[in-house]
Amino acid sequence: MSSNDFITLFFLVAAVLIFFQLRSVLGRRTGNEKPPRDLYSPRDAAPPEAADAGKVVTLPRRDATADDEDRFSAIDAFAAPGTPLNESLRALNKADPSFSPKEFLNGARMAYEMVVMAFADGDRKTLKSLLSREVYDGFEAAIAEREARGDKVKSTFVGIDKAEITHAETKGSEAQITVRIVSQLISATYDKADALIEGDAENVAEVNDLWTFARDTRSRDPNWKLVATESEHE
Repeated sequence: MSSNDFITLFFLVAAVLIFFQLRSVLGRRTGNEKPPRDLYSPRDAAPPEAADAGKVVTLPRRDATADDEDRFSAIDAFAAPGTPLNESLRALNKADPSFSPKEFLNGARMAYEMVVMAFADGDRKTLKSLLSREVYDGFEAAIAEREARGDKVKSTFVGIDKAEITHAETKGSEAQITVRIVSQLISATYDKADALIEGDAENVAEVNDLWTFARDTRSRDPNWKLVATESEHE
């Protein structure tokens, strides 16, 4: 064996020993590791026992002892005082002091885009985590029918022009909020021969929807579920 071969073998053995030492250290669990952070979860997410509910809008918890005037000022910015909508939102806030119209609409916007794109992609897992059972069953049936025909949907979500609360009510412990959403979308449906059968692959279309979200105000889980969808025709 030449001196060069001996040096090469020496460094090879040393590299193997270092590898096993590093693996024994880096691969060891001490019991104090932090769980991986979900980058898509809001900072004030629900506690672990409620985090798997898979609903729509996560709302930050606020001090339930806050003065009514302070809590209602945010509501007055979204609905004029004295109107039925304002009174309904105030009643909801009394039942759940964590409710914030601004935070709710932010979550509704995100949920809208996720649902629209998940439906176009046939992403059942995402849809199931965002929808009530009844709404999910309707979406799943439409996806299954589309797949059986061999159709494909190609969509591009351009953005949301407007999102506003149009109705709110509290029945017992269940709160429901309806949101009017005006969005811009490019969507085209192709058959199994790749022929365009619906929509437009080039032009942006305006879509007007009325979506209703619901949650149990007694629940520790601050999330909402999509419980109804309706297309608004102007």
